[in-house]
Amino acid sequence: MLIALLMIAGVWTLVKLLPVVLLLIAALMLVGTLNPIVVWLEAKRVPRKGAIAIVFGSAVVAVALLLLLTIPPLIAQLHGLVAREPEIRGQAVGWLQHSPLTSSLAEQVKNLDYSERLKSSPMTVLSVTGRAFEIVAYLIATIFLALYFMIDRDRLRGAVFAVVPRAHHLRYSRVLLNLETIVGGYIRGQVITCALMTAFVLGLLLVCRVPNALALAMFGGAMDVLPYVGPLLTIAPAFFAAYGHGPVIATVVLVALVLYEEFESRVLVPLVYGRTLRLPSAVVFFSLIVGAVLGGVIGALLALPLAAAVVMLIDELRVDLPGETEQPEDVATRRKDEQDEQEYEQRTGQKPAAKAAAIAVAITRERKQEEKGSDRP
Repeated sequence: MLIALLMIAGVWTLVKLLPVVLLLIAALMLVGTLNPIVVWLEAKRVPRKGAIAIVFGSAVVAVALLLLLTIPPLIAQLHGLVAREPEIRGQAVGWLQHSPLTSSLAEQVKNLDYSERLKSSPMTVLSVTGRAFEIVAYLIATIFLALYFMIDRDRLRGAVFAVVPRAHHLRYSRVLLNLETIVGGYIRGQVITCALMTAFVLGLLLVCRVPNALALAMFGGAMDVLPYVGPLLTIAPAFFAAYGHGPVIATVVLVALVLYEEFESRVLVPLVYGRTLRLPSAVVFFSLIVGAVLGGVIGALLALPLAAAVVMLIDELRVDLPGETEQPEDVATRRKDEQDEQEYEQRTGQKPAAKAAAIAVAITRERKQEEKGSDRP
């Protein structure tokens, strides 16, 4: 009974702290994304704190430039659409009246009163505004938490290694470095798909001579990070912006973006993430579906790195699967693991956990470099 009560209390606490857990995961993913750049700068003899300042400063400048390039033009377009709302609604009513199937809907659109709807639901605007401020606060907290993680890397890593038995330090360091590789691969995949989306939207809108094409393309590329919701946030602004050039141009933009979104989700995403995360395309596609069903947008965002992490853990922990038999390379890997563990014991001795952790990471990095060199033709 006591164990059952503790489990229930733990699940209840986890549910209540879900926003904090997601914030922690986001901060760790940000660390995994930026830390390889910091390590590269350190290899170029840049002090660690200076490297962290350069990386975070560059990231903040890039995000600020993105917002400056996208938000003001989109707000200006939104004001223009609001001013042209009677004209757009009149054209929509004319289309709907041409067909007997949509004639009743045309009357509803014609008599639609936005002011009454806004007056009847004032809390909706307040709740949306509050939610927006909450998201911004979480984003700022995530950035600062990731910054503190990177600044206090040695002490935090030493504290974690202190609670892990020394016999498992090397294996634990391999898991941490592989998780960093997975996060890096996931971010690379996001960058590739977002860049392709930006290029496609930009080319499409330039061909159709839609104003503010660059701003809309950059906004669409940024929104492409969000699965399922991103396509709607990408298509809607581009469609309404193209509507000013007539229904034909707007329809062309709508159809082209819908077709590209289908191509991206069915073909491009499994192909790109399959390569960056070293997962079969079928596993990528299935993981996205499972993540979306279980956790919605957040579940879909975390599905691919989680799937890659599970595959990595099975490999790194040397889990014997029922259908597998031991291969010669498995024996060689086990012997190499034993040699690394002996070297680790000799180099650490009675050193504290923080210094032992640094040595474990160094040995693991050397092992990875050797494996990369042996994989090259």
